[in-house]
Amino acid sequence: MGQIEIKSMTLGMVATNCYLIINKETKEALLIDPADNALRISNVIEENVCTLKAILLTHGHFDHIMALNELKKRYNVPVYAHEEEEDVLKQSSLNMSGMIGQIYTTQADIYVKDGEHLKLAGLDIIVLHTPGHTKGGVCYYLPEEKVLMSGDTLFHCSIGRTDFPTGSMSQLVRSVKEQLFVLPDDVQVYPGHDSVTSIGYEKQYNPFF
Repeated sequence: MGQIEIKSMTLGMVATNCYLIINKETKEALLIDPADNALRISNVIEENVCTLKAILLTHGHFDHIMALNELKKRYNVPVYAHEEEEDVLKQSSLNMSGMIGQIYTTQADIYVKDGEHLKLAGLDIIVLHTPGHTKGGVCYYLPEEKVLMSGDTLFHCSIGRTDFPTGSMSQLVRSVKEQLFVLPDDVQVYPGHDSVTSIGYEKQYNPFF
């Protein structure tokens, strides 16, 4: 991780990880999954004296997006999500916000496809479509930094739940095997919940594989 610094925040009622990726050379930054508490996220951005360039969503569940609308209004930056996640973002019944009594809907500005290469904040990012937790779930891979933002696709010794709307266990297992376990073993995995792990560790110890 020579070019970047990653600031982690654990936010909201189900302890969701939100990440600020800072390009140390340009002081430009990307925000991954603005889970909750827009004020705290803004404070971290300002404390690190960086310029937010984009917000990237791994998927549309409420616990990953509750601060999105406020932050988008404040920073006026584009929001990225996979094209198959559009209705999850727009429907509270699919993003599960209705389940907690806080109807929340939003949308992305740019909908991406599997394998798409993004150049944001001076960083190269590859979109990996990993359906299973949701139909439009993605992971963001930074090959030069050997970093994967895995959302709720892959956790430390676990994987995401598949019993929510648009979920599929068979899809999720296939996504991890075909999209993630082909990456180098030393790729560091930053998940949507719990602690950082690596591809090599999960290939060896994850009980789902």
